[in-house]
Amino acid sequence: MAGVAGGNDFQWCFSQVKGAIDEDVAEADIISTVEFNYSGELLATGDKGGRVVIFQHEQESKNRPHLRGEYNVYSTFQSHEPEFDYLKSLEIEEKINKIRWLPQQNAAHFLLSTNDKTIKLWKISERDKRAEGYNLKDEDGRVRDPFRITSLRVPVLMPMDLMVEASPRRIFANAHTYHINSISVNSDHETYLSADDLRINLWHLEITDRSFNIVDIKPANMEELTEVITAAECHPHQCNVFVYSSSKGTIRLCDMREAALCDRHSKFFEEPEDPSSRSFFSEIISSISDVKFSHSGRYMMTRDYLSVKVWDLNMENRPVETYQVHEYLRSKLCSLYENDCIFDKFECCWNGSDSAIMTGSYNNFFRMFDRNTRRDITLEASRESSKPRATLKPRKVSTGGKRKKDEISVDSLDFNKKILHTAWHPKDNVIAVAATNNLYIFQDKIN
Repeated sequence: MAGVAGGNDFQWCFSQVKGAIDEDVAEADIISTVEFNYSGELLATGDKGGRVVIFQHEQESKNRPHLRGEYNVYSTFQSHEPEFDYLKSLEIEEKINKIRWLPQQNAAHFLLSTNDKTIKLWKISERDKRAEGYNLKDEDGRVRDPFRITSLRVPVLMPMDLMVEASPRRIFANAHTYHINSISVNSDHETYLSADDLRINLWHLEITDRSFNIVDIKPANMEELTEVITAAECHPHQCNVFVYSSSKGTIRLCDMREAALCDRHSKFFEEPEDPSSRSFFSEIISSISDVKFSHSGRYMMTRDYLSVKVWDLNMENRPVETYQVHEYLRSKLCSLYENDCIFDKFECCWNGSDSAIMTGSYNNFFRMFDRNTRRDITLEASRESSKPRATLKPRKVSTGGKRKKDEISVDSLDFNKKILHTAWHPKDNVIAVAATNNLYIFQDKIN
C-alpha cells in the first residue's frame, strides 16, 4: 500500500458502479451498509428497503486480461420487512443497519443482518442439480395414481442451471429495547455481540431464545442519562475482549473473563479536550460514530465528526495518530447543525495490511490516509469519472482566499451527497464506496 496519495507507484482507478442513474432516488434504494466477506470474493450491501444484495467476484477472462475480475450480482433477497410494535405503537423500519459475514466453513456462506430490532442469520447456498425420476409424482410435480405405478424407480440427480438460494437459518429477536447500532462476530466463530443505545448482548449463533446482557449503562432514572453507546466490536483474536464507544467520545475496552456483567471496563480511552477549542458543538462532534480493530488486533480506529483517530491498545490517554477528515467544516458547524448533518454517522475501515485507512465525507468525497508516509488523498465517487480504468484525480477543497483552478469551494459542497459507508477488500487494493443508491468499486491501477 505504498501510495495512498497517488504517487508514481500507485493510483486508484474506476472499476464499476452499481445502481440506477435516476435523479429521483427512492428512499428504499439508499445503501445503508457495505461489507466484504473474509476472502473478499463476496461483497454484500444492505439498503433502507430491507434488501441484501450480494456481489460475487468473477475470475479474470483470458480475452480481456486488462480487466481484473469484476463483481456481479450473485444473490438478492429481502432480509427484513417493516413491522409494527403494537405495545409501543412504533413502526420498526426494515432498513438494514449492519451486515457481518461469518468465516466460511463449508460450501455455503453465512451472514448476519440486522435492522433496529431483529438480527437474522442467513445461509447463502448454490444448487446446480435436481432429483428426477420420483415414484409418487410426475416430473411436473403432480401426484401419480398409486394403482398405475407398476415399477420401482431410483431417483437420479440431473444437472440444472445454477440457483443461489438465501434462507433464514436463525432469527434473534426481542432482546433489544432500543435501536441496534452494531453487530460483531467473535473470533471464536460461535458467539457474537449486538449493541443498542444502552445495552450490549452476547449471543450464541445456535441459540435464538436467549442472550446474555454483558453491558447495561441505563440509569435508574432516564433523566440522568448522559451518554449512549454508539458502536461495539469484538477483538479479532481474543474472544474475551471487546470495545464499545460512546457519544461522549470515549472508548471502553472490556474483558469478559473479569465478570459476567462488563459494566466496569478494563481500559478507558479518552483524549483530553483542549479548553481553547471548546464550543457549543464540542460534545456533538466528539461523539464516536464507528470503532474498528486493526486486523492485527494491536490498534483500534475511531471516527468522530471531523477526524479519525488510531489508538494503541496499550496507551489509553491519547491516540497515537490523528487524521483530519474535513477540518474545513469547523467554521460551518452552525449550518450543519441546522440541517442535521452534524449528526451523520460516518464509518471507517482499514486496508488488509493495516497500513492505510479510509473514511467518507460530503460531496461524495472519501478520504484515505497512508499511516507509513502520513500522506493523504481526497477522491470523489462520481459518474463523471466512471469510464472503465479511468484514473481518479485527487480533489482539493479551498478554505478561503483565492481558489485555485482544480479546487472546489467549501460553500459549493453538496451536503446531501455523503459517503457514510465504505469497505476495503481484505487482501487486495479494491474498495467499495456507497454513495446514496450507487455502489462504486475502485481498484489500484496496474500499469
